[in-house]
Amino acid sequence: MKPSLQQYQETLHRHYGQCLEVEELLFDGRSDHQDLVIFHNPLFGRVLALDGAIQTTEKDEFIYHEMLTHVPVLAHGAVKKALVVGVGDGGIIRELTRHQAIEEIVAVEIDQAVIDMCLEYLPNHSAGSLDDPRVRLVIDDGLKFLAETTETFDVIITDSTDPVGPAETLFTEKFYALCRARLNDGGILATQNGVPFMQPEELTNTAERLAPHFPGWHFYHAAVPTYVGGSMAFGWGALDPESRRVPLDELERRFAASGLKTRYYNPAIHQAAFALPQYMLELIGR
Repeated sequence: MKPSLQQYQETLHRHYGQCLEVEELLFDGRSDHQDLVIFHNPLFGRVLALDGAIQTTEKDEFIYHEMLTHVPVLAHGAVKKALVVGVGDGGIIRELTRHQAIEEIVAVEIDQAVIDMCLEYLPNHSAGSLDDPRVRLVIDDGLKFLAETTETFDVIITDSTDPVGPAETLFTEKFYALCRARLNDGGILATQNGVPFMQPEELTNTAERLAPHFPGWHFYHAAVPTYVGGSMAFGWGALDPESRRVPLDELERRFAASGLKTRYYNPAIHQAAFALPQYMLELIGR
């Protein structure tokens, strides 16, 4: 549904939605892959929506980006090379570049237009990180890139939209198998995995597709206000099952050594995020 000049009605869920006031419509158009809308909301600041679904806002993006980045990086503890599938607004790249020990970041995005629009209208998300000399930007389909590359990584982060349209292949067992093949020993895959209360089949399907390839598969979660319906889930595919059980004192040591200044993430939140509510455990058969 197109926004009026007064409101934007999200159309992600069939029987439920959220409505955001549009104070100023900044962009409304279509790229080669999807519909893009960017507008200003009095509460959330600038908002990006793709194909009828809210993707990110200036107000609460830090929760999502910090948790999808720092949990796998600090759980691993020695990341030198990272892959990001789905650059989008650049928030994950921003958080990765804050880790000075990371030497190389490969960033794969299928839609150059999304990057361009976000650089113009949401520049604080990437905060100049795409110009970091450690970042190599690749415009390509994520599945195709993984199938063709011979590079390996310590951490792979999938910052995708929901499993429809251009992101659908990023939720397939083939994609997870390719990620497994491209991870170094002790490597970790972390993915955006929807809101399980509203999208239960997404959690169940991911569990079934991760399990054959990752001995340490699981999920963690965080509450992001504009992802309505409860906690946002993050998929966890680890080659070492113990990587999600790093002791708190070790996480605190790694966090202090990183020099990070965060607004949501901390070592206690890191540990607690892996404790899933019962309905999520039932969805994944645990």
